[in-house]
Amino acid sequence: MRSNRIQFWIISLAAVLSVTGWIALAVVNDAVGFPLDDGWIHQTYARSLAAGQGWSYYLAQSSAGATAPLWVLLLVPGYWLAGSPFCWVLFLGLIGIWGIAVLAWKCWPYLSAHSGVWPLAAGLLLSLEWHLLWAALSGMETLLMAVLVPAVLFSLLYLESRSPRQNDHWRWLGVGALVGAGIWLRPEAVTLFGPVLFTVLLDARQRFSRRAGLGLAALAGGLAAFLPYLAFNRWLAGTWWPNTFFAKQAEYAELRQFPIWERLLAQPVPLLVGVGVLLLPGLLFQLYVDVRVRRWARLSGLLWLFGFIALYAVRLPVTYQHGRYIMPAVPVLALWGLAGVAALTGSRAGSRLGWLLRRVWWAALAVLLTVFWWFGADAYRKDVQVINGEMVAVSAWLVENTAPDDLVAAHDIGAIGYFAKREIVDLAGLISPDVIPFIRDEAQLAAYLQQRCPSVLVTFPDWYPELVSGLDVLYQTDSRVTRDFGQMNMAVYAWEDCQD
Repeated sequence: MRSNRIQFWIISLAAVLSVTGWIALAVVNDAVGFPLDDGWIHQTYARSLAAGQGWSYYLAQSSAGATAPLWVLLLVPGYWLAGSPFCWVLFLGLIGIWGIAVLAWKCWPYLSAHSGVWPLAAGLLLSLEWHLLWAALSGMETLLMAVLVPAVLFSLLYLESRSPRQNDHWRWLGVGALVGAGIWLRPEAVTLFGPVLFTVLLDARQRFSRRAGLGLAALAGGLAAFLPYLAFNRWLAGTWWPNTFFAKQAEYAELRQFPIWERLLAQPVPLLVGVGVLLLPGLLFQLYVDVRVRRWARLSGLLWLFGFIALYAVRLPVTYQHGRYIMPAVPVLALWGLAGVAALTGSRAGSRLGWLLRRVWWAALAVLLTVFWWFGADAYRKDVQVINGEMVAVSAWLVENTAPDDLVAAHDIGAIGYFAKREIVDLAGLISPDVIPFIRDEAQLAAYLQQRCPSVLVTFPDWYPELVSGLDVLYQTDSRVTRDFGQMNMAVYAWEDCQD
């Protein structure tokens, strides 16, 4: 249909302009780079693979410091193609935003019966949502995880919408395989088995024995990809999960001392900054509708959303960097919230109140999307400038002032590994898992460094005050943006306290 083609091109144009607009603003403001030091970690592994050095961070020494093996593999072509690998990352981000927007537009009918402008709104919403744009240009796998989540959930909606067939085992096997492949992207993709089993086991249209068989098919598809992932980590690092799985939880273990209700309330707050707060009432209304009509596939998406946020509140209750760990939940918040708004306002379609509510809501949505698109771009610029002014600047100093075979101790290893190409003692435990048991114990860290005997220690002064006490400062950055955030500049310390 002609209207469908028009909507497709509008959404595609919006996605391209949205991403390229952020890139242009970053270039104009001298903020070319990644807003996370971790983005350079993936680049370092990808460069090693492209150069034939295997899964290594330094000189073919194997390590398991990358949480997302599949993302690393996707980065490798950037080192084979002409041009900058950084440009390849931006291209992947653009494809990701376009893909998730088109997916939302195309699959909207499985989520909501409201047509007309609503599918277009779903696509435009994900094209312009600032958390997703930040993820797209972060150099991380976050956006691809955000694409995977609605892809799995929409698959469940599709299977629920059609009549059961004899060959459904293959379809459920495929859904399970999609979840299993997603685990290679982020370990927490394993949580998507919850919606899969919830949907298939509660399908009252079929006998329980058949439902159990379909559930087993889904698990078989997932395990076909999941078991090799576990074996890969076991071969690489001697553990079933990547080092980051343990290191991050150990580093922020003290945050789990806060009451659980505080963590549960704080965790979703970053996602509500922007249009999220406007979509929250629709999300809650959609929950009410789905429970009442027993639409299990649709309800499974909301249960996954709440469970995913609760999981982080329990195990890794951090909300920094705009809630980057739970950004994969943004599409569910946005689309299920939009569907709830459509149901809420559509139920009063003939009333003057419904007419007024729809127009006020559309106006507020347009304003918030536009304002936070701009605010998000500015936040991205500042985040990139912090990384460039701290980690990248320190890396440049290390190149000029240390020998290639010097050992460097550091908490943030991304830019140092990529630019300085020095062997690193990782105080965060990503490539040095032996520090994980005492990751926040400065006395034990000092004893550990005495044994390893690095040439220099790189850290923010207030992160390890006891560890850096009395050490000579060889270099300190001078990033004003970092100080504007109320943080201290990163420093390089001489480490001379070694055991003979």
